[in-house]
Amino acid sequence: MADKMNLSEAEWRDRLTPEEYHVLREGGTERAFTGEYNAKKEPGIYKCAGCGTPLFPSDTKYDSGSGWPSFYAPLDEDAVEEKTDTSHGMVRTEARCATCEGHLGHVFPDGPNPTGLRYCMNSASLDFEPKDD
Repeated sequence: MADKMNLSEAEWRDRLTPEEYHVLREGGTERAFTGEYNAKKEPGIYKCAGCGTPLFPSDTKYDSGSGWPSFYAPLDEDAVEEKTDTSHGMVRTEARCATCEGHLGHVFPDGPNPTGLRYCMNSASLDFEPKDD
């Protein structure tokens, strides 16, 4: 895995849109069914909007019905870090970019085979790179 990316809060604010900053740096969540990538079906790679680290291949994306882009596995197990999140009176598993530590979303144990996991991500935390034909 690449070295950690450490920027000041001012540098993050310059680099990201207000929505990206809210999600990636403040742990925010976009409203369900509003994200740019929720219904996207094209082949490609989903990258971290904060640092460009490749996170999820489109062939692991599926329609979970949750209203957020959902994947059953990351591109590389070292690309996404998981941390316990006890905010909002719940215990959940938070997904963070391993390079810039940006908040991506949460991981739930109700996904499809082969992993049984649902990486429920915010579109604002992702950029999409289409697959070349």
